[in-house]
Amino acid sequence: MTGRPEVLFPLFGALTKLDGIGPKTAQNLETMGIEKPRDLLMTLPSSGVDRTRKKSIRDIVAPAFITVEVTVGAHQPPRSRGRPYRVQVTDAQTTFQLVFFHARGDYLQKLLPTGQRRVVSGKVEIFDSIAQIVHPDHVLPVSEAADIPAFEPVYPLTAGISQKLMWKATRDALARIPDLPEWIDPALQKREGWPDWMAAMARVHGPASSDDLSPDQPARQRLAYDELMAHQLTLALARATARRAKGQASYGTGTLTSRILQALPYDPTAAQTRAIAEIGTDLASDLRMNRLLQGDVGAGKTLVALMALLHVVEAGGQGVMMAPTEILARQHLEGLRPLAESAGVVLDILTGRDKGAERAAKLAALAQGDIQILVGTHAVFQKDVVFADLRLAVIDEQHRFGVAQRMELGAKGAATDVLVMTATPIPRSLALAQYGDMDVSILDEKPPGRSPVQTALIAAGRMDEIVDRLRKAVAEGRQAYWVCPLVEESEVVEMTAAEERFKRLRAALGEDVVGLVHGQMPVAEKDAAMARFVAGQTKVLVATTVIEVGVNVPNASIMMIEQAESFGLAQLHQLRGRVGRGSAASTCLLIYQAPLSESGRRRLEILRETEDGFRISEEDLAMRGAGDVIGTAQSGVPRFRIADLERQTALMALAQSDARKLLADDPSLESARGQAARVLLWLMEQDKAIRLISVG
Repeated sequence: MTGRPEVLFPLFGALTKLDGIGPKTAQNLETMGIEKPRDLLMTLPSSGVDRTRKKSIRDIVAPAFITVEVTVGAHQPPRSRGRPYRVQVTDAQTTFQLVFFHARGDYLQKLLPTGQRRVVSGKVEIFDSIAQIVHPDHVLPVSEAADIPAFEPVYPLTAGISQKLMWKATRDALARIPDLPEWIDPALQKREGWPDWMAAMARVHGPASSDDLSPDQPARQRLAYDELMAHQLTLALARATARRAKGQASYGTGTLTSRILQALPYDPTAAQTRAIAEIGTDLASDLRMNRLLQGDVGAGKTLVALMALLHVVEAGGQGVMMAPTEILARQHLEGLRPLAESAGVVLDILTGRDKGAERAAKLAALAQGDIQILVGTHAVFQKDVVFADLRLAVIDEQHRFGVAQRMELGAKGAATDVLVMTATPIPRSLALAQYGDMDVSILDEKPPGRSPVQTALIAAGRMDEIVDRLRKAVAEGRQAYWVCPLVEESEVVEMTAAEERFKRLRAALGEDVVGLVHGQMPVAEKDAAMARFVAGQTKVLVATTVIEVGVNVPNASIMMIEQAESFGLAQLHQLRGRVGRGSAASTCLLIYQAPLSESGRRRLEILRETEDGFRISEEDLAMRGAGDVIGTAQSGVPRFRIADLERQTALMALAQSDARKLLADDPSLESARGQAARVLLWLMEQDKAIRLISVG
């Protein structure tokens, strides 16, 4: 099946074929992301209006919607420009007014002829103790009033699009709906009581009451599941394709890893031991590993990664550890070197800074297999970088690193196993959406020897007091970070804020006590400032968020975050994780501008209550929504039209296991249900997945 199946053609035609949609309207709909009948059908009503017929407006309490039969009385055209046109009408019990602005009299005479009966529907409001309906939604002769639905769906709109137009166009699209083969597992469909696709579409666009608008209503649930299922099938196909690519079995001998474990001053946590075992099993299998190692700040991911790298070195192969920035790559090198050396392993680094003869020498050593573990930035992707036998790639900080790069890396080694590390605890639903093609290991315990961080809130008005406290701490030999506010629009403003704060703190604490790093500095200057802070020459480092990820200075025990309310929860949690790395008691001060908004206060209080990154990430998701939590632009998290990631985690998990099971039973989707699943993939525009089947 190379192209879209014919049964779907009516859903993918031009919008202009639908009732009431001309070229101009089609353009307006495009701004809502509606480009074809399928998109229109996937745009569900967000609310509804009860239009059951009442005897009189006395039966309701205004303001409220009503549908009522009236006798049309006198017309009162406006006495001067800009005044409304009024029409008196009488229902079974009382008289009220219909009010129109900018209306032509001749049009209204035709619409509402005096003495005739009409059915009107609209919102009744009381104005100057007179009941009135301004611009009724419907005015129809009694014979046509059956066209008004008893419960009318209300759609999201944009400029130039009215409810009436959405209603007409969706009715026309519904009339063209094909009867599609069922892709949901019959036992699951029966258990959940879900209607078939066609019936579900009719139900969500023709709700009988407000209960039908709930995401838990079976028809809505089924359509959400379809979206999640198509997405999980795509990920499961990617996973199956990656696994089919034969991996290389690396059997560890345990000689190097046991040396490390003996050299450690503490025992690994149970979570670390479990993750090391899961990764070891994957490495020893001849399927390609594609695993995510998810751990909170300070959960000890580096040790797990090192054990995995040593495992492949024991098996005679090479490993690479990739970081998003040069600073982080050097830090990994410093973290790994003492341990690697104690095991007698050759470790080196390759970044964009390596040039000329030095670079050539490293490349030669890599190609000969003399360098066993390479640490680097994406410079390791360059064409001339060749490994003797690359078995494992460990990638740090995943979401700067999409699925495409994961595949590119796989191409470097004939059968490279991939381990991705992220320090951002991701709520389960998002982890499933973003990494559904991967197996997941979670580090949910802190290694011993880490001190908890005391978190306090303080208003910016008490700045003198804050600086005093900092002066005392520095006198006691402590080191502190001072993070400047996040400025959405411009890095220049951010830089200015940092430079201002730097000048003031230097004036208060002394010239050589305070250092500065921000995103606009040349790399060499930034590195030098960091190095002085790491060496303890400067005591306070003023920074923009460049220090968010991975910087490790065990002596730094104070984190000041200015205008903390402007940061997201996950970011504040990451920043706080920069302290509490040594044995000294650590503090994090959240400095806020009063007055705080409700959500700003909630965010800062959650941080004060807990250090559990997973709980924080769930709260963050609940407060901000999926797109914002991971910055959708570069996150690879899909935008769903119907499914709601925050509330339908269980549905996503169900879709994942169902998709994996379907592919296990029918890898090339040839069975009747497999063919139906292909139709689902086309319907949900998962063309990438369809290519994966044809490749398979």
